[in-house]
Amino acid sequence: MTQQPTLGMRPQPMISVTDVEHSGRWYRRVLGATSGHGGSEYERLLVDGHLVMQLHRLEVGHHHGPLADPERPVGNGVALWFATGDFDAAVRRIRAVDAQVVTDVHVNPNAGHREIWLRDPDGYLVVIAES
Repeated sequence: MTQQPTLGMRPQPMISVTDVEHSGRWYRRVLGATSGHGGSEYERLLVDGHLVMQLHRLEVGHHHGPLADPERPVGNGVALWFATGDFDAAVRRIRAVDAQVVTDVHVNPNAGHREIWLRDPDGYLVVIAES
């Protein structure tokens, strides 16, 4: 068994969404994730026990104030990119959710791997790619 290196820093993106519970269900199904928190204001999404992203209700400020301006569209200019070791299983999950596919399965000519691009319930661009 090969020991995985410990990263000195890991991304833990948090996005603002209009409905945390709905988006949480969508991301759990698409990513094969589990809930690490749950609730109507905040969610932590885990894959293989590791935090991969956080969802935060758009208009809730908690201790830090609002994360986004509710008068502006969310997700503009943001691509949430996920690499997976089982791309075919991820595509099957995406098809089962009937997600809005922007660019269907294709080979990225720069990276040389397969990808599928879709939109989440709030319009964020989500890319699932082979590892």
